[in-house]
Amino acid sequence: MKQLISFFLRYVPRKYLQLVSHYVLKVISLFYRGNAVICPVCDSGFRKFLPYGRVGRSNALCPNCLSLERHRLIWLYLKRQTSFFEKPARMLHIAPEHCFISRFDALPNLDYLTGDIESPLAKIKMDIHAIPLDDASFDIVFCNHVLEHVRDDHQALSEIYRVLRPGGWAILQVPFFYPLPDKTIEDPEITDPKEREKLFGQDDHVRKYGTDYAERLQKAGFELKENFAQTLTSEEVAFYALDAQEVLYVVEKR
Repeated sequence: MKQLISFFLRYVPRKYLQLVSHYVLKVISLFYRGNAVICPVCDSGFRKFLPYGRVGRSNALCPNCLSLERHRLIWLYLKRQTSFFEKPARMLHIAPEHCFISRFDALPNLDYLTGDIESPLAKIKMDIHAIPLDDASFDIVFCNHVLEHVRDDHQALSEIYRVLRPGGWAILQVPFFYPLPDKTIEDPEITDPKEREKLFGQDDHVRKYGTDYAERLQKAGFELKENFAQTLTSEEVAFYALDAQEVLYVVEKR
């Protein structure tokens, strides 16, 4: 299963996987039912989660809703530390994740807009370098595992900051490949997919973030909030199949 999933992730364009993979995985999920791990996003129990990633991570993908470790961490944060599910808010979700879309869209308190440059799941087509929306028009922005793909992440962060209202907040996760470099590695001259994979961790990445990621967020004007992941017990990390090293980057517009 690990090799099969890795193959599809490597060679099938993401937009096609987004359209069909959940149907296939719904069937597979029937064979994984159990109670060793629980997905907090869809409340489904399994004996283990599916592997996921081009270099497959074990116990990572919920076969019911397609949540990964980072999505389950985000959901727990939203439930335990925010009024996300109750307080009226306008939200922009960039490159929306399948496990969140229908759940967020159904929330009566949320005015929910999704956008992406190519995803068939998004409501509007948009380039993150020039978001076609008004200044200070959103209370919340989610943009996860996007910045490592874009030409100019400083411009992208500036655009996210622009469309957020003062006091608004965002979740801006990026992948990390350990050991982390001190400084983010990027070189626009590198276009060869094999060289990109070697240097940046994946052939469609254009940078490899280092320990300076928080500084890059602050340079864009954001204020970092607490690291929620550190409040979880080792039992919770195992039960929800989270990444024990994950840092949840929640930022606020001053």
